[in-house]
Amino acid sequence: MSFIVEDTGGNFERCPPGMHLARCYRIVDLGSQKSEYMGEVKIKHQVTLSWEVHGSNDDGQPLLMKDGRPYAIFKNYSLSWAEKANLRLDLQAWRGKPFSQEEMRRFDLKNILGAWCMLNVIERQGSNGKTYSNVQNITPVPSVIKQGGMPEGVNPLEIFNLSEPDMKLFDSFSKQLQEKIMQSPEWQKINGTTRSEANDSGFASPDIDDDIPF
Repeated sequence: MSFIVEDTGGNFERCPPGMHLARCYRIVDLGSQKSEYMGEVKIKHQVTLSWEVHGSNDDGQPLLMKDGRPYAIFKNYSLSWAEKANLRLDLQAWRGKPFSQEEMRRFDLKNILGAWCMLNVIERQGSNGKTYSNVQNITPVPSVIKQGGMPEGVNPLEIFNLSEPDMKLFDSFSKQLQEKIMQSPEWQKINGTTRSEANDSGFASPDIDDDIPF
């Protein structure tokens, strides 16, 4: 599955490549989305995870966008706990510990909101000539960084769930993200009938060890 975040032009500022300290600040339920791979079309429930990036450039200056905010980067996942599912693999790498069957049965994705990690961001040029920023790897924050003190988070912690859509939050999304959500059958059910018919994208909350981020 592609980890590409597309540069759509306009005022979009791509996250620079490198290993960055990052904080998850937003989870967006995309609903069921159609994807095609090697001619095979599949429909899978997807979510987008968003991080704000904290760090410095080669000159020691903070990595900030032109408006002074931290860079943001996003990654789409199929909402799946399959053994080779990218969501499961990335979350396990992030927490530095595999999930037990019991944890997976009870895990609530909301637990990663506000959690810190290290993101390895790479650049890639697509066949269309555009440059993309990719989240290549996610790892835990090293102890030496934690001991130095973590920075203050900047963006508010947000979650958009199609089972109970926050329309004020939805209105703050980019037009591209709104259109993607609106393509989902879950969104169409919400607007055509009642919210209760939308699928719930969450998991039950788990008990988590203190030495892992979630």
